[in-house]
Amino acid sequence: MVCSVISLGLRGVEGYPVTAECALSGGLPSFDVVGLPDAAVKEARERVRSAIKSSGFDFPVSRITVNLAPADRRKAGTVYDLPILVGILAAGSQLSLKTERDSAFIGELSLDGRLRPVSGVLPMALAAKRAGIARLFVPADNAPEATLADGLEVIPVHNVRELAGHLTGEQLIPPAPVWEQEPSPVQGPDFSEVKGQEHAKRALEVAAAGGHHVLMSGSPGSGKSMMAKRLPSILPDMTRAEALACTEIYSVMGLTSKEHPMVRRRPFRAPHHTISAAGMTGGGSNPKPGEISLAHNGVLFLDELPEFHSDVLEVLRQPLEDGRTQISRVSGSVTYPSRFMLVCAMNPCKCGWYGHPSGRCTCTEQSVRRYLSRLSGPMLDRIDICVDVPSLEYDELSGSVPPSESSAVIRARVNAARAVQLARFGPDGPACNAQMGPRELRDYCGLDQTCRQLIRGAYDRLGLTARGYDRILRVARTIADLDGAADIAANHLAEALQYRPPEHLRA
Repeated sequence: MVCSVISLGLRGVEGYPVTAECALSGGLPSFDVVGLPDAAVKEARERVRSAIKSSGFDFPVSRITVNLAPADRRKAGTVYDLPILVGILAAGSQLSLKTERDSAFIGELSLDGRLRPVSGVLPMALAAKRAGIARLFVPADNAPEATLADGLEVIPVHNVRELAGHLTGEQLIPPAPVWEQEPSPVQGPDFSEVKGQEHAKRALEVAAAGGHHVLMSGSPGSGKSMMAKRLPSILPDMTRAEALACTEIYSVMGLTSKEHPMVRRRPFRAPHHTISAAGMTGGGSNPKPGEISLAHNGVLFLDELPEFHSDVLEVLRQPLEDGRTQISRVSGSVTYPSRFMLVCAMNPCKCGWYGHPSGRCTCTEQSVRRYLSRLSGPMLDRIDICVDVPSLEYDELSGSVPPSESSAVIRARVNAARAVQLARFGPDGPACNAQMGPRELRDYCGLDQTCRQLIRGAYDRLGLTARGYDRILRVARTIADLDGAADIAANHLAEALQYRPPEHLRA
């Protein structure tokens, strides 16, 4: 007898339906799993065998063949344990699936029949919803995450006996309630703790409001890393669509839990400069997302930027433009979303003191140029905002200056500016000014005669490229939004021009 059970699989961060076809036939007892299974899927044979016996069922003494269709896609992970078990019991007439034809099953089995949580539940639940599946059986710990796929009935299962009672009608399992997000205050370091550096804080506010890439350059101890770590406290609230997109990636990586099934704050990733290119973009024989995907809809902070390997920096160029990264392997290719806000910090030279008033820099002009040459021109051209972070004077540190604005005050302005952008572009348009394309630049970044004269003079003087010109317009649009202005004015454009790379970086 052959019994088919609907399950789900993952390819990148996209789920897709999988059918577990279980056949019992005569011949010598055996248990085979086909359909391009990896080692974890093949090991399901032993987990399923032990779980069936531990749950009080008879394991069939016959030839068992399980086909995971579509058979031309590689299957990975332990998610197929539960559908294989259900298919074998149904094929042996120990369970009936007549009332569950529109249901899907996912879950890992322990040897005693309990269900353990699996990774990637949200993208699989969303795939089930798209496929018209009405009911999804999942491990109880995964149920809160699965309910984020609105319109899908989620059945939380603790063990095989409980599932059998539900399928036979003896004891129905109530559906899991939809997980509700509770409001929580923004916690962490606050900008009110930063003394001085008003120009740099203004640049970060503009960057947060428009989603722009930032490069901070300054001597050691000037506060670059400190301000970058406080950036999450002023980032705008995520929309539900953005939160679900982030949660899908974190779910695939196993970084969600039943207590925190949804990513509620914009991610902030700060990889060490020894990271490899594969660690940054993702990869492996069964490709997994890298740091740039984990920073999707959030911040990727690269401290000591010139210390990163050149190949690591260069692989960022395409994701910075397209908002996605594609990983190609012999078995196929996967695409991960990678639309992040790049924030970088660097010293002006190897010793860190080039241009400092103390004159303590020991680097030669040649060594300074060699150090800065680690950043390619195309990479710098993709940075929207470059800001110099000077060392503080004693009076700024001693507390004789007024206290700085709190993150809550800055964040209110950022949220207001982002709300203007969402209303301007609509639900199907760019999420922020930094993502504007040619059409949006034409429609929303028009310049009057004064502004055109201003940027015409700066174009040749700064050696701008077409990409650099567009980035200046995007930053100016964000500054105008923070100012509550309908059109870009000369003062908005002048401030945007101040954020272009300084002379020593362009040399």
